Amino acid sequence: MSDQHAQSPGSQTSSSQPAAPYRVAALQMVSTPDRDRNLADAEKLIAQAAAAGAQLVLLPEYFCFMGFKDTDKLAVREPYGDGPIQRFLSDAARRHDVWIIGGTLPLTAPEPSRVLNTTLVFDPAGREVARYDKIHLFNFEKGDESFDEARTIRPGETVRSFDAPFGRVGLSVCYDLRFPELYRRLGDCAMIVVPSAFTYTTGRAHWETLLRARAVENQCYVLAAAQGGKHENGRRTWGHSMLIDPWGEILDVLDEGAGVVAGTVERARIDEVRQSLPAYRHRVLG
Repeated sequence: MSDQHAQSPGSQTSSSQPAAPYRVAALQMVSTPDRDRNLADAEKLIAQAAAAGAQLVLLPEYFCFMGFKDTDKLAVREPYGDGPIQRFLSDAARRHDVWIIGGTLPLTAPEPSRVLNTTLVFDPAGREVARYDKIHLFNFEKGDESFDEARTIRPGETVRSFDAPFGRVGLSVCYDLRFPELYRRLGDCAMIVVPSAFTYTTGRAHWETLLRARAVENQCYVLAAAQGGKHENGRRTWGHSMLIDPWGEILDVLDEGAGVVAGTVERARIDEVRQSLPAYRHRVLG
């Protein structure tokens, strides 16, 4: 894990032979207040993605639980290092021989009234290799919509990335997408991931614009896994999970409903974009 600007070894292009394309997938879900049902749904989608050749699978924010009220998540929070959700992610990675970026799950926080909204990454052997606690907490008031994540979530403090076989992967979650300085702190990434549960209102207005901007300004792939549909708790999320290339082109997208978005990450494409328009190399202030 890293929060430094220096390139990771995996982010360099081989001088002898270009890295092979790497198949990645994002899962879109419409999660419920039933943890076990959500895990069963996630297992089916992971199996579907792996069967289609995915080597890395990203789950959406709150993949494991979306309660009727904000405080419901306290009932399913887990201590870091053990719990049914963490065991599910580890077992699924090992069973399907894939990297799994586990959306987010609620981990125990120092305050009894809050949780940490945490992304955990597992390698194909089922070993945890990275942890990121969501830093920016969503707050939105418009009409009947009211959200204030700080009431039940403790913010994280440190940006995180990890080295995948195709290069560095930068971790972020949902509302983080609105803060480009976080992505600069991640350094040179081959791919940024954004597990999310954007509301229908904010997603329709800004989701695609922000995702494509992060891809263009960092000249890397962006893989976004979203909640997408009408939930049992009455909430409606925007969906539109997608994979975007370093030029800002959308390679695959799923508008609404549960399913899989997939494509390949190609180091040669990153190098091509950065060579023709060397904006990343021209950075002066960050």
